[in-house]
Amino acid sequence: MKRLGTNYRENVRLVDAELRVEQNFDIIKKTLFIGEQETTLYYIDGFVDSGSLNKLMIYFLSLSGLGEPNDDAPDAHARYFAQHHMPYAEAEVCENPNTMIQMLLSGTTLMLGESFGAYAIIIDSRTYPARSVAEPETDRVMMGSRDGFVETLVFNTAMIRRRIRDPALTMHYTSIGSHSKTDVVLCYIDGIADADYVKRLREKLDGIQTGALTMGHQSLAELLIHQRWFNPFPKIRYTERPDVASAQLLEGSVLIVCDNSPEVMVLPNTIFDFMQETNDFYFPPLTGTYIRLVRHLVFWSTLFLVPIWFLLIRNPNLIPSWLLFILPQEVGRIPIFVQLILVEFMIDGLRLASMNTPSMLSNSLSVVGGLILGDFAVSIGWLIPEVILYMAFVSIANFTQRSYELGYAFKFMRIGLVILIQFLNLIGFAIGSVTILILLLTNKTVNGKRSYLYPLIPFDGKALLSLFVRLRKDRLKDSKVKK
Repeated sequence: MKRLGTNYRENVRLVDAELRVEQNFDIIKKTLFIGEQETTLYYIDGFVDSGSLNKLMIYFLSLSGLGEPNDDAPDAHARYFAQHHMPYAEAEVCENPNTMIQMLLSGTTLMLGESFGAYAIIIDSRTYPARSVAEPETDRVMMGSRDGFVETLVFNTAMIRRRIRDPALTMHYTSIGSHSKTDVVLCYIDGIADADYVKRLREKLDGIQTGALTMGHQSLAELLIHQRWFNPFPKIRYTERPDVASAQLLEGSVLIVCDNSPEVMVLPNTIFDFMQETNDFYFPPLTGTYIRLVRHLVFWSTLFLVPIWFLLIRNPNLIPSWLLFILPQEVGRIPIFVQLILVEFMIDGLRLASMNTPSMLSNSLSVVGGLILGDFAVSIGWLIPEVILYMAFVSIANFTQRSYELGYAFKFMRIGLVILIQFLNLIGFAIGSVTILILLLTNKTVNGKRSYLYPLIPFDGKALLSLFVRLRKDRLKDSKVKK
């Protein structure tokens, strides 16, 4: 839009044309006379607090005029009115037309006045539609706080501020997307977070060129990090819990909060960071340590349990006598290799079906569907009980950690191992295991300073111990080693 001029009528015409007021029913244009001078307010219906705005308009109508400033500066009239007659705490004078339009479309109220000249006043009277800050469905705890992030950015930053009352907590704002102009905040604690890493992230965010962040945080992640397609291991961890986000900030991590998304991005991460859960810290150290050890044991077994079982039944001579019971009594009508691949796809098919099933029916249908399919598949000889047992364990054990990306990374690696074992036997298992290790080693963290396997590589005994053993709070330092 062109810059505003000194002609009030022309300014109104420019704003009307830019906002296409006549074509948009939800963009409201309200003309008021303050004394003998005319003003025009623009706002979006549904983005403003109508009660407060009505009171503001009544107050404006009670004034005798816009007031006379004591200086002759170009913005003197607008600045005088904002300082002396604007009861809203958040009101500013603006000259940039692009900023005016962007702020208006973000929910603020734009005010033009006959004596304001090329300036306008932006009144922050917005209120966004938002759901309650309830506990996230995918990250529940048995003890602890029950609030969670929502789709409104300012609510999310407020929940972090509520937990960290430190002036060093920094919220750097930027806008991304030429069409969407999505609000994004880079959050960190100055003095704890890696300053070079923060600077690099700010430069990356400011340099992103895109039309819109269509899918919120996921679109931002794909623009921020160019991950190699053949390496499925995730680099970004997400959380919907403000207590987790606050704890990560105090440990030196950096958060990226994206408007319209309840998922906050935590950077940087190693693979072991994905294995930490909130429940570990809401229980006493002994219980928290036990939960961690069980989680690591169970989840890592989802990667190797099925391939090792498949390898052993292909090589019975490798099975010790006390493990001979793992050999299946029947092999079924189709090869076990095909059975394993088929069940992998069936599990995902049932999962997708349950996601699209109405909530009142999803639990019952998923359980009944799994039981009926499994029972009939065994009875007609498609599958053997051992395949259903191991794959059912793997499917359930995937939920011991909340990252879907990491769960699918393990799934792809598991399928790859099974395929290699089928065609290359022992050599295939060795090749697959080495390939997994190479993918882990080459998948550096986002800041590129540390291995994805830290603190295992490079080895850091204390940091490694803290991943498996839940230490008492009084034995932890106020700030951990920066990642």
